[in-house]
Amino acid sequence: MPSPLISVVLPAYDQQKQLTECLDSLLAQSFRDFEVIVVVDRSADSPGELADSYAARHPHISVLRLNAAVGVGRSRNAGAAHARSEYLLFLDSDHALPRDAFQALANRLHETGPVDVLLFGHSRRHGGRDWPGSAEELLSGIGDEVVGPLERPELFGAAPLAWDRLLRRELWTGLALAFPDGHYEEIPVVHQALLAATRVAALPRECVQLRRRHTLHPTGSPGSSHFDIFEQYERTFELLDARPELDAVRPYLFTRMIRHYLFVFDLAGCVPRAERPQFFHRAAEHHRRFLPPGHQRPAGREGMKFSLLAGGAYPAFEVAKLSHIARGAVTGQRRRKLAEPAA
Repeated sequence: MPSPLISVVLPAYDQQKQLTECLDSLLAQSFRDFEVIVVVDRSADSPGELADSYAARHPHISVLRLNAAVGVGRSRNAGAAHARSEYLLFLDSDHALPRDAFQALANRLHETGPVDVLLFGHSRRHGGRDWPGSAEELLSGIGDEVVGPLERPELFGAAPLAWDRLLRRELWTGLALAFPDGHYEEIPVVHQALLAATRVAALPRECVQLRRRHTLHPTGSPGSSHFDIFEQYERTFELLDARPELDAVRPYLFTRMIRHYLFVFDLAGCVPRAERPQFFHRAAEHHRRFLPPGHQRPAGREGMKFSLLAGGAYPAFEVAKLSHIARGAVTGQRRRKLAEPAA
């Protein structure tokens, strides 16, 4: 049997009951040269019967069963080890694809020839609204070029997601890539692949839509926590330490790292209140440890956050956040007042 162009590795964690919609969007693709490997482990959120019913009816889908509850990272690794394709695509059950997504990716690969990484656009749907992905401008800037990381170090300023890119399977196996345990397992894998890539291309259009509130994956491995993010970025910077010729990447990666920490810190429900000082000071320590010489902070309120973090000023940071929330509430009240009809 000839190898397909794309292998979709899909851990079957279905907390929001969206796996059916995801599989249906894959089966609806106009381009048919792909396989889907649904990975089912022993966790309560992994619906094996649903996956089996799809595999029994659709030859594009196979089911890989694991004998323990292992989490997203190890499930992805197991699926990748069974893939037969030229390119790997790591999706989750809350993703859905436009019908022509795979055809657009195949067309782009026909234009570029073999590449190590093909980046593409995504969107997010939440609360009845669609939100564009944050890397659209970056992808458009690459245009029709096929580049390397030194030519476009700004690639490392993009969010480190595993599901907005195709990875060449030859690169995956050659580097012995594997997602680590814990939350934010994508970070070191995405960065290691980019650092090793010699040919990177982009497709500046939406090929995946995320159907949840934010991009943070809700399921980690057993025992994982949001503090795992610090170890994941340490792994990335260790890779850079071994490649001094890639120092141009550091400012972009550093800014991305601090933005990521601040995002997690600010996101409701991520860091428990009692653990917020510890998380903040871990982030501040990384700011001091990994700060590149001559780094320019972002402008505006974001730059103020960077500055407070750099100084380890946790109380001042919390006060500034509360002041911003209060100003936002007052502004909202004024807007509502103005919108009220006159008596």
